[in-house]
Amino acid sequence: MAHHQSAKKRVRTSEKRRLRNKIYKSKMKTYIKKVKTSENKEAASTALKDAQSVIDKLVSKGILRKNTAANKKSRLTQYVNSMT
Repeated sequence: MAHHQSAKKRVRTSEKRRLRNKIYKSKMKTYIKKVKTSENKEAASTALKDAQSVIDKLVSKGILRKNTAANKKSRLTQYVNSMT
């Protein structure tokens, strides 16, 4: 357990940030799942736009790295483009 006041505060803020990041990442995974479970290409492409905007927001908040987000968006786009 932390002994100094600043260390105690760091524990509290770390926990808050961890929970906030968990919520954002869960939201991202939900949007990705919507893309992958879409029935047709039109629905998947609209879900893809939503998922890409959520991923971009996570990058701007510092939750995801830029290259990780680019990889996720690229894979999703490839998936949607391969649909018939």
